[in-house]
Amino acid sequence: MGNPVIDGWFLERDRGYGLALEVKEHLHGEQSPWQKIDVYATASFGNLLTLDDIVMLTSRDNFLYHEMMSHPALFTHAAPEVAVVVGGGDCGTLREVLRHPTIRRAVQVELDERVTRVCEQYFPELTEANGDPRAELLFEDAIAWMARCEPETADVVILDTTDPVGQARRLFGEPFYRDVHRALGEGGIMVAQSESALLDVALLEELHRNMKAAGFTDVRTIQFPQPTYPTGWWTATLARKGARIEGFREEAVRNRPFRTRYYNQETHRAAFALPEFLREALGA
Repeated sequence: MGNPVIDGWFLERDRGYGLALEVKEHLHGEQSPWQKIDVYATASFGNLLTLDDIVMLTSRDNFLYHEMMSHPALFTHAAPEVAVVVGGGDCGTLREVLRHPTIRRAVQVELDERVTRVCEQYFPELTEANGDPRAELLFEDAIAWMARCEPETADVVILDTTDPVGQARRLFGEPFYRDVHRALGEGGIMVAQSESALLDVALLEELHRNMKAAGFTDVRTIQFPQPTYPTGWWTATLARKGARIEGFREEAVRNRPFRTRYYNQETHRAAFALPEFLREALGA
């Protein structure tokens, strides 16, 4: 793949768009059975995790993604007790899920155990909830796991996946969404990271079609900033089984027994307000 660090800068280039982060030190590098894993110390964004030379997260801005991948769905559900995180090997989303006192079981299904072990060393703040007795960490193929999951046993399923390339592409398709739909109870919510609001409109259109074809009653995309992902403007797409995605437990958000850095009742409402080009593309 070549060296992504040139003249002291980590460079990621994608579809004519580029991101550069000044690097102080290469802290870790290995080839797992599944992918190339690297950790760098940067000059202004703390530690940087990359997989196959693609930015996964930094210490400085990961809270935006992890909070918005978890709290909007969890506070929209009336009383979430069982949550499943697909992917999410850095465990930041799992940590946010476990902040909710209604959660009694949180299962994370991640293919590559080495991602989690590396993050335990270099991002301990993200893995601090791994020892929670409600947490269950499984290192296996999520598609096979979801296919055999007992029907109607989950309240929220969070697809904290990498970009839809290679093996991960299967996690964006209708067959997998059908398995998730079956695993969710009535009123259950699936939320999937759905890439850039600006670069990936065609993918968003495809996801909406696939989720509806899989049986979901309502599909809505939310938006939020994510500075170290392409364009700095990211999305997640929520799909609900047997109910509309409308309203949320605003009083519970206001009185949440944990601290957030981005998410609150105002950012929850604002995330659902889409610009006109996305409203037109997604039929909102």
